[in-house]
Amino acid sequence: MLEVRRARGPLRGCLTPPGDKSISHRALIMSALAQGRSTIRGLLHSADVMATRSALGQLGAIFSEQEDRLLIDGTGVQGLQAPSGPLDVGNSGTAMRLLAGVLSAQAFASELSGDDSLNNRPMRRILKPLREMGADIHASGTDTAPLKISGGHLHGIDYASPVASAQVKSCVLLAGLYAEGQTRVTEPEPSRDHTERMLPLFGVDMPAPCTVAGGRGVFAADISVPADLSSAAFLMAGALLVPGSDVVLKNVGLNPTRDGFLRALKAMGADLEITRDPPVGNEPTGSIRIRYSGRLTGIDLPAQWIPSMVDEIPILMVLAAVADGETRIRGASELRVKESDRLAVMGRGLVQLGIPVLDYEDGVNITGVAAFRDAVLESESDHRCAMSFAALALCAPGGLQIRNSEYIGTSYPGFVHDMTALGAKMKMT
Repeated sequence: MLEVRRARGPLRGCLTPPGDKSISHRALIMSALAQGRSTIRGLLHSADVMATRSALGQLGAIFSEQEDRLLIDGTGVQGLQAPSGPLDVGNSGTAMRLLAGVLSAQAFASELSGDDSLNNRPMRRILKPLREMGADIHASGTDTAPLKISGGHLHGIDYASPVASAQVKSCVLLAGLYAEGQTRVTEPEPSRDHTERMLPLFGVDMPAPCTVAGGRGVFAADISVPADLSSAAFLMAGALLVPGSDVVLKNVGLNPTRDGFLRALKAMGADLEITRDPPVGNEPTGSIRIRYSGRLTGIDLPAQWIPSMVDEIPILMVLAAVADGETRIRGASELRVKESDRLAVMGRGLVQLGIPVLDYEDGVNITGVAAFRDAVLESESDHRCAMSFAALALCAPGGLQIRNSEYIGTSYPGFVHDMTALGAKMKMT
């Protein structure tokens, strides 16, 4: 249970949020596939990322800690070894989908599994392209994990993904490293491009956008991971919810395929100042200063922004709940198949607080209120829903209690510490 009391004073301070989760997963996987020793600085030490590290260790990569960096002795593209048993990636959909692409090309059999939540999430979106490439991969039931993979000789494909998904794109491109010929992925809208930015750092030939040439080498690299904009979003929301707040967040990744939340905040009237820094490992970075801006204004969120802020929709729903007017969100059906049905979990919690919410298949309408009541809310073990409710609790009359919030550690293990450092009153019980 996470207990959060109403903030009695402004949130103030300067800190660096934890490393980017998406980039951390990819840096580990690419380092494990590389020939030689790679170095990663700023890696996120969350449960999801550690699950990826553990799986790669079982496949033959060797890890060692050295001061502020992680050293990885990779196996080379053709050097992965058969694991001694199923690879358990916990709650991490990114780990399962990206590793499925790699394992689909191996000469040995493997099995990918996770916790109950992950094993109930649909995997059809990666099974289809991998099978088109020649992978021998079987799901449990129709399209869910555990995934049993026998490997196979892959051939490149030109895959038009029906959804804008960085996990699907990355899965196919990683499989394409092993495939005969070229592999290309196109999407209806641009999704996160961390994989495309990282592959060339490891010496991977990309002859065209979202295209890899198979059968080439992957070579060790030094990678620095910027702070996670998705984690920073909760700290930013806290500043916008508590009068007098003034917070500076440093070394935050400002990838243009991830900045939809920043655009949404500006559209709602947030006092937001961004200072650009030199890129970190092909990723744009900078500092964000955010100050309490009075009551925000509800917006019609453009559907084309959704892929660039899919993880920030729950915290945007929190801000919409106390904004002036109505916020309408559409094109967000992707949130129905995350760690939970995030639209439903957030909607139920807001309604419990007395905030009007209309539910649609691909989104919600939220009418903001000037005040709401206290309650005990259910996060349904979803880390982003738990942190979103925790931010909202900062302006609840007496605070809020959030059940099943221990999963916060899957993406932001230092969340309570960082919020407390800024002046919030919260604790795990």
